[in-house]
Amino acid sequence: MDMLVFGHGGAPMIAFPTSMGKFFEWEDQGMIRALGEHLERGWIQLYCVDSVDADSWYAKWKRPGDRAFRHAQYDAYLRDEVLPLTRRRNSSGFVIAAGASFGAYHAVTFALRYPHLVGRAIGLSGLYDIRQQTDGYSDPTIYHYNPSDFILGEHDPDRMAALQRLDLILAIGRDDGLRGENEEFSRRLWSKGVGHALRIWDGWAHDWPYWRDMIRLYVGGHD
Repeated sequence: MDMLVFGHGGAPMIAFPTSMGKFFEWEDQGMIRALGEHLERGWIQLYCVDSVDADSWYAKWKRPGDRAFRHAQYDAYLRDEVLPLTRRRNSSGFVIAAGASFGAYHAVTFALRYPHLVGRAIGLSGLYDIRQQTDGYSDPTIYHYNPSDFILGEHDPDRMAALQRLDLILAIGRDDGLRGENEEFSRRLWSKGVGHALRIWDGWAHDWPYWRDMIRLYVGGHD
């Protein structure tokens, strides 16, 4: 798995590419420039990871359960290889997960699955019901990687306490086709007592110029 790392210190931020995107996408699309001050001042250290979308959720030639199994392997790579790498490179214990479009799915899902390990999650123009990629089908594996479902089934007191400490930010355009799904996801989070910020931007706002503005605004919190 390829990866690019930017910055010399600060909170590790795992940056996920958009659907079937590559590890260099954030650099190519100006997100590194947008976060230039944060990187130069040592506020964040950016880990731009690769994706396996083409072999998981977007592999429509596979059965849905097999797509989810491939994603489970990717999830384990993030947990067991990427996170330990961030700990070896700097001493900050506050991890941020961020992504736009399908990258937002990855960032938010990873944070909600591991709230003891992630301090902040930023989802820009995201999709949070993975059944859109499985033609509505679900099984136990898909359920565990579908935040719209598994958040409702969460009852463990320790995990709930960690989820309630998570700093979660969702941003979506007013005219984005995913706005309704974001609002429904927000309602589900609130129903479980998981506080978060849902920010509705004017217009469509589903493109890199908007995401560059969003990431600058939200990387430090709920502005």
